[in-house]
Amino acid sequence: MKKLITLSMVLLLLAGLVGCGSNQPAATKDKGSGKALQVGIIQIVEHPALDAAREGFLETLKKNGYEEGKNLVVNYQNAQGDANNLQPIAQKLASEKPDLILAIATPSAQAVAGATKDIPILITAVTDPVGAKLVNSLQKPGTNVTGTTDMNPIKEQLELLKQLVPGAKNIGVIYNAGEQNSQTQVKKVKELASGLGLEVTEATVTSTAEVMQATQSLVGKVQAIYVPTDNMVVSAANSVVQVADQNKIPIISGESSVVEKGALATIGIDYKKLGEQTGEMAIRIINGEKPQDMPVESQKEFSIVINKKNADKIGVTIPEEVLGKAAKVIK
Repeated sequence: MKKLITLSMVLLLLAGLVGCGSNQPAATKDKGSGKALQVGIIQIVEHPALDAAREGFLETLKKNGYEEGKNLVVNYQNAQGDANNLQPIAQKLASEKPDLILAIATPSAQAVAGATKDIPILITAVTDPVGAKLVNSLQKPGTNVTGTTDMNPIKEQLELLKQLVPGAKNIGVIYNAGEQNSQTQVKKVKELASGLGLEVTEATVTSTAEVMQATQSLVGKVQAIYVPTDNMVVSAANSVVQVADQNKIPIISGESSVVEKGALATIGIDYKKLGEQTGEMAIRIINGEKPQDMPVESQKEFSIVINKKNADKIGVTIPEEVLGKAAKVIK
């Protein structure tokens, strides 16, 4: 009888322990537990916007008590712009079973989402998470993936283009047709352009080495160039700027790093803030929330950035109304 009672108590105790553990996501960590938070980061390529998102993410973790060298271990992997590197990187990260993974840009997110269905994945700089088959819907992801989208205010960007280049009838768009995020943006550009009296000429690339030639193919055909948040083209933005400057063609870009390199203007996302927003979502997962129940978030405010130096170089007059609204003017 005593043996039966003892066995029953052991079974009840084990059941209680299993029950307590089953409701906690893998990422749940106590800063005072003595165990470091393990974070994997996968990034398709180095360029200012994606780097800023990563920095913002890590700074938010630090503000919330997780600091590298103390209680945070970060395994950062970069594919160096080669999509063939993504799958082995993603598989290696997943095999190491970190507490969570940050995936920066659509190709990175798709690779790591294919490598694990259990580890919480935070995405950022992903334009269309639904179209990329990362989540079931923005409001209820239903998978181990959530995070932030960088869908551009494309309508406002094209309206800005018309303000700055009122005579434009045909605009060129340079992008990598193999990137899901770029396909989504270009489709939207074409849908909106006709309503603004614009025609669209596409120039596609498959590598950064083709960006200059693609830009040259637009010379004489377009009065302005639109550069979406295409990872391949943005990483070779200097080539676009070089050709455009030589031919006095204004560039409107999807994000501010291209304006810093010499494009005319943007109204767009602050990727540092987007990364910070993603970091706040990571803290919620660490504290017990589940990614499948957390809506994908987007940035609510967009900033105008004007390159006055470029405007003077190519002979574009910036209206005072636009300059007055700009968050930053490069002179």
